[in-house]
Amino acid sequence: MKPNNQEHGKLIAPGEVRLVRLLPGPIERVWDYLTDPAKRARWIAGGLVEQRAGGRIEFKMHHKNLAPHETPPEEFKHVHDPGVTFEGVVLRCEPPRLLVHTFGGPDSEVTIELTPEGDHVRLVLTHRAKGEDLPDLSNFASGWHIHTDHLIALLSGAPQPPLWSVQQKLKAEYARRFQSGG
Repeated sequence: MKPNNQEHGKLIAPGEVRLVRLLPGPIERVWDYLTDPAKRARWIAGGLVEQRAGGRIEFKMHHKNLAPHETPPEEFKHVHDPGVTFEGVVLRCEPPRLLVHTFGGPDSEVTIELTPEGDHVRLVLTHRAKGEDLPDLSNFASGWHIHTDHLIALLSGAPQPPLWSVQQKLKAEYARRFQSGG
């Protein structure tokens, strides 16, 4: 079954959200966009990815490069420009199918699973945020939602969608959904 690439992520456990997307393949190309610093910078954040358990992963977020003509909300101005940098640890790496890493601290973990489906690749992204409250989880969910939209646009040769206006709308939608248990 083909997923709806605009479908909201699902709250699958307390502090755990999952998004499923179908991306243009092949799988090796998608993997490159997850691990190559220059390609990753075009949809979420640049930075080194050491492709081994225990390796370092950097997130050099400078969203002015993703949305140069947009004005970010006040709470994200620092992410837009001058940008932020943080590191994580690669927990598992099985190219080109699995990447698991921490995200901003040891209590926040992202799992990205890739599975070929014909000419496409199913991406299953799960973010577990131990101890995070729902507003933070809705921020993570809306961020992954809009950034996977950017990845899909890159892989399909489509124009980049708006970033900040969509992210703010999605953040509010996710907060409502998560408060109702969805």
